[in-house]
Amino acid sequence: YCDNRLVLSDPAARTAVEHAIAGAVRLHFPAAAVLMGTSTAGIAHAAIAAHILGLPMGYVRSGSKDHGRMNRIEGKLEAGDKTVIIEDLISTGGSVIETAEALRSVGADVLGVVSIFTYGMEKGKLALARAGLANHSLCDLDALLPVAIGTGRITQTQAAQILAFRDDPSGDWRNIK
Repeated sequence: YCDNRLVLSDPAARTAVEHAIAGAVRLHFPAAAVLMGTSTAGIAHAAIAAHILGLPMGYVRSGSKDHGRMNRIEGKLEAGDKTVIIEDLISTGGSVIETAEALRSVGADVLGVVSIFTYGMEKGKLALARAGLANHSLCDLDALLPVAIGTGRITQTQAAQILAFRDDPSGDWRNIK
């Protein structure tokens, strides 16, 4: 598991990651007018990147609140707003697709997604493509594994197991030696 929430606890890492998110938004989605974070891990990253970019920010809950204004979408969002979703981690793509659907249902023009990390699971890539969502991740599993091996955090065998899991989660990846 890649815990991107830990980035928020390290000021130097947080600064680097948030500036990279802002840079990815500028590069891939220059027309972006609003950043929307996924609940809950994308919220802080969207807020900090929006601050860097000088853009409005909001977030999408997994469901509507059962009290108060009963919002699912928090923050100011107008129909037609060119919106980029900020997500910390993409595996199957389910949560970011649900976020896009919620935003589209109120008329937002969802340009795409910037995420910190993706496992690159085929199921996730296909789901994002079917949903019409371009994702630009700062890092992926193929870039992370050589660093993890090189720093001694995992072995070559463990890297092979991780890749086998990514490519076929229901397969026999535990028995790779």
